[in-house]
Amino acid sequence: MMHWLAMGGYAVYVWPAYAVFLAVLAWDWLAPSLRRRRLTRELRGRIAREQTRHARASGAGASA
Repeated sequence: MMHWLAMGGYAVYVWPAYAVFLAVLAWDWLAPSLRRRRLTRELRGRIAREQTRHARASGAGASA
């Protein structure tokens, strides 16, 4: 088992390569959902601001 983990003396290069690969794979899996969450939050805020702006404009126009 130790011989296999040592990878024939190349473990110093092989295991970090696996770690980098898994980190990139995890980022590729997480990044789209994080971006979607951020964009959804931004769009909800933008819609709320527009609705508030339209409500104020309608209220000001009705009282004039």
